[in-house]
Amino acid sequence: MSSDDVNPKAYPLAEPQLTVSILDLLQQAVNYKQLRKGANEATKCLNRGVAEFIVMAADTEPLEILLHLPLLCEDKNVPYVFVRSKAALGRACGVTRPVIACAVTANEGSQLIPQIRSLQSSIEKLLF
Repeated sequence: MSSDDVNPKAYPLAEPQLTVSILDLLQQAVNYKQLRKGANEATKCLNRGVAEFIVMAADTEPLEILLHLPLLCEDKNVPYVFVRSKAALGRACGVTRPVIACAVTANEGSQLIPQIRSLQSSIEKLLF
């Protein structure tokens, strides 16, 4: 998929190397029960203040069903990023269906905290 295929509204879009590390962390978050799948669940996590960061799929059709999430993220000061494929996002979330959005949630004693922090800073660098 070339960069011409992606909706320009899907900003910031993770480059391939960052996408791999994001999807890897999502797979680990599934095991630690720190992942919420779907746009509605991601919205709830943001509203409750438990989301560490949000990952959305850039190939969602229509993309507008996701575009309330970046606004909410900016209000709540939560980093967010787009990855190219909803199918890859679904696989990383441990389900066979495509997933258009997911939220990594906060958990005090989690072993994922260092990886979450490093990914948050990488995602925040994309926004500037």
